[in-house]
Amino acid sequence: MIEIHNFDVVIVGAGGAGMRAALSASTQAHTAVITKLYPTRSHTGAAQGGIAAALGNVEEDAVEWHTFDTIKGGDYLVDQDAAAVLTSEAPGAVIELEHMGLPFNRTPDGHIDQRKFGGHTREHGAAPVQRAAYAADRTGHQILQTLFQNCVKNEVEFFNEFYALELILDGARHGYADGQGAPAGQAHAARHGYADEQAHAARHGIVAYELATGKLHLFAANSIVLATGGAGRVFKTTSNAHCLTGDGMGLALRAGIPLEDMEFVQFHPTGLAGLGILLSEAARGEGGILRNNTGEAFMVNYAPKIKDLAPRDIVSRAIANEVREGRGCGPNRDYVYLDVTHLPRDVIDAKLPDITQFARTYLGVEPYTEPVPTYPTAHFTMGGIPTTLNGEVIRGLVPSDENSRVNGLSEYQTVPGLFACGETACVSVHGANRLGTNSLLETVVFGKRAGDAAAAFALSQPLPARLTRDDAAPTAARLDELRNRPRGARIASVRRALQETMDQDAAVFRTEETLHRAYANISELRHQYRAVAVEDRSLIYNTELMEAVELGYLIDIAQCMVAAAKARQESRGGHFREDYPNRDDKNFMHHSLTYLLSPASDSGNFSANRATQQQIQIVKKEVVMQGYEPMERVY
Repeated sequence: MIEIHNFDVVIVGAGGAGMRAALSASTQAHTAVITKLYPTRSHTGAAQGGIAAALGNVEEDAVEWHTFDTIKGGDYLVDQDAAAVLTSEAPGAVIELEHMGLPFNRTPDGHIDQRKFGGHTREHGAAPVQRAAYAADRTGHQILQTLFQNCVKNEVEFFNEFYALELILDGARHGYADGQGAPAGQAHAARHGYADEQAHAARHGIVAYELATGKLHLFAANSIVLATGGAGRVFKTTSNAHCLTGDGMGLALRAGIPLEDMEFVQFHPTGLAGLGILLSEAARGEGGILRNNTGEAFMVNYAPKIKDLAPRDIVSRAIANEVREGRGCGPNRDYVYLDVTHLPRDVIDAKLPDITQFARTYLGVEPYTEPVPTYPTAHFTMGGIPTTLNGEVIRGLVPSDENSRVNGLSEYQTVPGLFACGETACVSVHGANRLGTNSLLETVVFGKRAGDAAAAFALSQPLPARLTRDDAAPTAARLDELRNRPRGARIASVRRALQETMDQDAAVFRTEETLHRAYANISELRHQYRAVAVEDRSLIYNTELMEAVELGYLIDIAQCMVAAAKARQESRGGHFREDYPNRDDKNFMHHSLTYLLSPASDSGNFSANRATQQQIQIVKKEVVMQGYEPMERVY
């Protein structure tokens, strides 16, 4: 039996962005949160170093400097109106968290303490600035706990350990997949405001699997917010939790919605070597130094002015280059050292307690006296579901002859009642590379905006959303078919092959050859995926069945990443092409919208068999400029 639930707003995902959206929406509308984890286990809790805001509590700072750093850090692919919103609303957002009860570290006079972080500077790059508000090295954890407590106080309804399987838009199970967009009448030239009211109520829904019972549930709502986090699990070496399989992005893709800028993946410079577990940039913010096998502090060769506090893409490539040129450390010379041995022990204990304990626990290294082996780890997806400044999901450009080239600001079409925020979304506030501490800031600034807009849209509808069990019946049939297949490929084998392919051929350094090989391998793995089978035939707590669904999302997203990386024949931010090592503003100063075009015959599977390049369409989307002209990106 499929159970039906009716709400004004349904939010998928309970990380920082999802819960901030829920907190805002719940003050205005009947709100539910669907999450495949208990909320306080969401990956926001792994964010360590801080949240950026030009508070000026420790030294002089300015919102405009933060805006400049964000745009420059994103290698000028940042939409500058989005950067202005992020940075101008940052101080208020941080103080709001403080008022909710978040226990920030304090200065001696009682203000929120702040520290340096990579790429954040004063006076447009003159020197590093202390901009990151922090709670030791567990800032994300504290934000997650604070938001959850306030959501409980606001009586938000949580549906924990529910896996989203399908997105239903306006009662239809299939979205537009022509790479152009939605019906007439939904075009917007502005990036502000929520979508226009329709003549009828929006009939959106989510079909979800309840882990504890094995039942399917259908959640009907006028507004849906996708906030499921990133997709770092397409890589083998990653700081991302196992839950980050790009579910929201995958749901959107299958509804005919594109993903924006998926070629841009951030590799955090300091993951524990061989494991990928994150060591926060806070270590370098407090004075940690990267060293090669001669003991040289090598970042002076790559970023002479701010050295170890350069943006993450620059530091990651520097580390990878040191290793490639034979200056790596260890018996295999395959990592570098993060050295904090010169820092006072009381500073390490007070400000870096978690990451130093990680080194002791996982590598058996004592950071007081030994440098810590580190190497870049896949960390953050700059791309995602394209949205407006208020989180409205963009389906595509208005159909016209201008769609194939960048020519001023074009109109685009939104999906009324569908919103996205956090790492799932691409507002594009990070462009080609995200600055550290801007991700937690994005979750609270744009999570709040999406929640407000979702509630406003839902309340503007003339009727509540209504769906029937028939709307979920095809999903149930597909899930039963997958669960009862007699034999097939093993999920773990296909997933491992996918992750190894992405690590080897689509990571820090890329070429046409490696990307072509990755694309061919992913196409073959997609073919294998259509025949995967699960050994667990039960309904209750069938995590293997859910891993099969998640693998479909990963394959779709990996193919989008590689296709977009092949198409972008330049190097910019986190995307570095060794065969095109320079930034090319003339030909590539634009965003990419990547569509997966689904043949009708694919409707019976959780991942479409889109195995050829012709079935991926990439459309250009203009970058919003507001006064910051592209310049050489040096530090």
